[in-house]
Amino acid sequence: MDVKQEAIEKRLELKGFLQTGTKYELKDAHDLTVAYTPGVAEPCLHIKEDEDKSFDLTCRSNMVAVVSDGTRVLGLGDIGAAAAIPVMEGKSLLFKRFGNVDCIPLVIDTKDPDVLINTVKLVQKNFAGINLEDISSPKCYEIENRLKKELEIPVFHDDQHGTAIACLAGVKAALRFVKKDLSKVKIVVNGAGAAGANIARLLYLAGARNITLMVSSGVLNKDYKRLDSLQAELIKTLGQETKTGNLAEIAKGADVLLGVSAAGAFTKEILESLAEDAIVFAMANPVPEVMYEEAKAAGVRVMGTGRSDAPNQINNVNVFPGIFRGAIDVQAREINDEMKLAAAEALAALVTDEELAEDYVVANAFDKRVPLAVAKAVAETAIKTGVARKTEVPY
Repeated sequence: MDVKQEAIEKRLELKGFLQTGTKYELKDAHDLTVAYTPGVAEPCLHIKEDEDKSFDLTCRSNMVAVVSDGTRVLGLGDIGAAAAIPVMEGKSLLFKRFGNVDCIPLVIDTKDPDVLINTVKLVQKNFAGINLEDISSPKCYEIENRLKKELEIPVFHDDQHGTAIACLAGVKAALRFVKKDLSKVKIVVNGAGAAGANIARLLYLAGARNITLMVSSGVLNKDYKRLDSLQAELIKTLGQETKTGNLAEIAKGADVLLGVSAAGAFTKEILESLAEDAIVFAMANPVPEVMYEEAKAAGVRVMGTGRSDAPNQINNVNVFPGIFRGAIDVQAREINDEMKLAAAEALAALVTDEELAEDYVVANAFDKRVPLAVAKAVAETAIKTGVARKTEVPY
């Protein structure tokens, strides 16, 4: 049975991958009075006096909504809200397995950003955080930015930031291996959608200064006809308003080449033109810009993809469970840039200098240290930057 058929058969067998669990056992009438009336009135009154107590007295304490409108699901495009449920359910399964975070998949049947935003605002008091998923760009920027301003709990669009954090962590570790400085290397990011633009932005915040962001027609500049707000900001930040050139021209001599674009985009000629000890992360899915073996044959020193069947998988499953674990454990009000940078640093540090190798610059998703290391860094930074309700990290 191939994986596609198995994906259907398992869901038919189990009727989905999620179910409701309980922590308190009802054995007798006394247990019933504690769980429900009359005992339940007491936590209600406590929360009435101090709404923040809902984080300590209810399941809200560990509950995240995985929210989508189904307008950009995987590589399938706009398939609608109902068809997006399997992805939101799968994401919830990963949250629980890797971060012990409880989740509710929440698809909202609208293409109107205002309706989605208002719906999430109305349900926010059920949750400790909101994970946005598979929402088309550029409206995903507006939705996340507005929700971050208008909600009192963390909002995180994983398609933007999860991949960026995982990529930055891999770049930092790979640069340690080849003994190059992030602030001095030449970096080319091919693909300026939600993931690529945020990779470039986070690299800049981390200290990289020679970054060029590319689209299919060449350098992203002021003449690009479909310019969105984040791209316009990055053009100025990266100083490429009038810069021109195609990928083959711009990639010459690059120390780091990152792809969130299309299969086959990195040719043998492009790879051979890179700097010595080049780092290439080809993250297009399911088929990357270049396959692992092809890149190594072309002389790339450190190669990674988004695939689990090759070394150095750049995978946001290393990020979002720990990000939310840390944020909700200190009851953070937001996930800020400092927390994202701390997550990347913690993830990169898991691979020590002694362990670093061409085929090992990224910790494995099943490495039990990953979610805790990310969570601890995120929680500590939330407290340090003043966005946490709690003042102590619980681990």
